[in-house]
Amino acid sequence: MPVGIVRACLRDGCGGSPTAVVDERRPAGTGSPLTDAERRRVPARAGTSHAVFLSYDPSPGDGHANARPVVSARFFTTEGELPACGHGTVAALAFLAAHPGHGEHRVDVRVSGRVIEGRAVHGASAGSTDVTFAAGPIDVREPTPQELALLLPVLELPTTVAPEARVATLGRPRLLVPVSARSALAALTPDPARLAAACDRLGLLGCFVHHSPGPDTDRVTARMFAPSIGVPEDIANVNSSACLAAHLLTRHGTPRIEVDMGDALGCPSTITATVRSTSPGAMVDITGSARVGQVRMIFV
Repeated sequence: MPVGIVRACLRDGCGGSPTAVVDERRPAGTGSPLTDAERRRVPARAGTSHAVFLSYDPSPGDGHANARPVVSARFFTTEGELPACGHGTVAALAFLAAHPGHGEHRVDVRVSGRVIEGRAVHGASAGSTDVTFAAGPIDVREPTPQELALLLPVLELPTTVAPEARVATLGRPRLLVPVSARSALAALTPDPARLAAACDRLGLLGCFVHHSPGPDTDRVTARMFAPSIGVPEDIANVNSSACLAAHLLTRHGTPRIEVDMGDALGCPSTITATVRSTSPGAMVDITGSARVGQVRMIFV
C-alpha cells in the first residue's frame, strides 16, 4: 500500500514531524477499505507516530457557498483513533494542496464533524508548503487538586507550578504546565508507564510542558508527553500549542505565539498560533510549514 510521508511543522525548512498520509480516495491493493486494526498498524510500519487517512466526504460542500469538495480525515496512532490531530491536519492540507503550480490553494477537510477550511501557499524554503487553518473551539479551566497530585510527581515538577497550570480541551483535554527555565524543560524524563496510567485515570490526553522567557515575548519552548496514545513524546503538537495560545491571551494578553518543539528528539519543529476570538471558546489560527516527501510501500 502506498503511504505518503509529510514532515509537518518544519522549523526554517528543516525537521518537522514525519506523518503518514494514506489517500483512501484511490484504490489500494485489492481495493478493499482498510479496517481500523490495519490503520493502527500503519504508523509503526511507516516509521511515524501518527497516520492520516483521507477519504471522500459523503456530504461535500457542507453548505459552503464555494461548493468545494470536502475530504474527510481520520487520525490514528498505534493505540487507536484520535478525535483530532493538529499536525496531522497540517500534513493532510499540505498533501492535498501538493500539485504543480503557484499561488494559493484552499482545501476543505472534515475532522470530527467540523469542516476545516485550510489555506496553503508555497513556502519560503524549497518544496515546502505553508498551511493555515482555524483550530477550535478551545476550553480552558483550572486543574483539580487530584489532577495535580497525580501528574506533577510523575513529571517531577514542584507544586509551585500549580497556580499557572491549566487543563485545556481541543478534541481531548490535556494538562498545560509551565517550567521556569529551558534547562528544566530539557531535563524532563517522565516514566511513560506511570504517566500513561495517571493520564488514563484522569481521562487526559497527556501533558504539555512549556517555557516562556516572559509575557513580553511570543517565543515558547515546549514538550508534549502522551504515552496513553502510544506517543511517549510528540515532535510537534499543534492542538496543545493552540490551547496554550488561548490560555496566554487570557493570562497575559499575548495574542500570538511561536512554539518550538522536537529538539529533545532531534527533529526541530515550530508552530505559530494566533488567537482570533475568545468567546464562546477560543478560536485559534494555526500556521505550520510542511514538506510532502517520498511515498513508501508498506504491508499492513
